[in-house]
Order: sequence, then structure tokens, then C-alpha cells
Amino acid sequence: MNQDIVLKALKEAKEKSPKRNFKQSVDYIVALKGLDLKKPDQQQDFFIQLHHPRSKKVKVCGLVGPELYEQAKEALDKAILVDDFASFKDKKSIKNLANEFDFFVAQANIMALVAKNFGRVFGPRGKMPNPKAGCVVPPNANLKSLYEKLQATVHVKVKNQLQAQFNVGYEDTDEKVVVDNILTIYKQLINHFPQDKNNIKAQYIKLTMGKPVQIGKKSD
Repeated sequence: MNQDIVLKALKEAKEKSPKRNFKQSVDYIVALKGLDLKKPDQQQDFFIQLHHPRSKKVKVCGLVGPELYEQAKEALDKAILVDDFASFKDKKSIKNLANEFDFFVAQANIMALVAKNFGRVFGPRGKMPNPKAGCVVPPNANLKSLYEKLQATVHVKVKNQLQAQFNVGYEDTDEKVVVDNILTIYKQLINHFPQDKNNIKAQYIKLTMGKPVQIGKKSD
């Protein structure tokens, strides 16, 4: 797969999508094959760092101690001090918190309290602070640079179905940026799969209200 093939599919997806009075997202959809997801070693759970932010703002919440609280209030979308964890008493309030944010950053020395207070809800939703994404941090972390990094971070999770879908921009995002985001994800995906690109059945580009357009052919 190369830039020209992806760009052609992107242009076709835009042409086939009806005009709307809101800005539509561009999604990259990958249909998979040849993976037995009942086997843990064939499941996928990792993060990809894109060269460009995805345009769609990524919301980040910090679960921190006093050492990082002031910085977290400035750098992140929300900061929750460890002393206030107990205020999230019921499951509904924790669910609402989990649904509001894309990533949670936690101070490493209070991870036990994070797990105790939020783990029963965050865990099944894949929202626990993840060290693979750099989201478990020391008390002297630079949260501003981490926040900027997370704006271009994609979580790949293939555990329950042979398909993955990623937001890669908006319809008015520079097409070169969208294409680069797609190719970056594609290259990382095939590097993780046991049979490389042979585990990819088909790939599509889709706008929010449009029909999926297949990227190239299986032999590309």
C-alpha cells in the first residue's frame, strides 16, 4: 500500500459522502483475518505514535498527588487530587468519568489507590492509566509534553472482533496528513501481526455520514 492508493480512496470517500452542516470525521477501518482471538498471544493491545495529531481533540484527565496537582490543572483537561478520590463513591459517577476522557494519567506512587478507587470500572473499559502509553508518571513528570504526545497517540485494541477502526482526521484536514496517519497505522499494524499484511482482509476509508470506500485491492 502506498500514498497514491490511499489518497485515491480518500478522495472517493469525500466525493461519495453527502454534504452535512457539520465537520465529518475521517475513519480508517481495517478488517482482519487469520487471527484466533481466543488465543491471548494473537490479540493486540498497543499504542501507535502518529506524526500528526488526529484533529479530534483527545481529552486527558490526571489522577495525581500534591506534587503534580497544580501542573495537572494547567496542562490537562481535568485534574483529580488523590485526596478527592473518595468523592467518586458510586459506580455511575466513575462510569461518567471514564466516558468523558480518552486517557487517564496517574502518578506512579499512587497507582494502588487509583486501582482501588477506579479499577473496577476503568479496567473493563480499557481506561486504566497505561504505562505503554506513558500514562503512569513520576512525581516530577512534564505533563504538558505528555498531553501533546497523547494528541497524536492511537490505541490499537483487537480482542473481541476481527476489525479495528481509527479516527485519522476530519474532512477538511490536509489530505497529506490523513494519508500519513493511515500509512503510519498500517505499517505498525502489520509489524505486530503474526502473518504481517496477510492478516489484513480489507481496508476502508469512511466519512461520518458516508459509505466505506475500499483502499486498493488485496494485492496492493
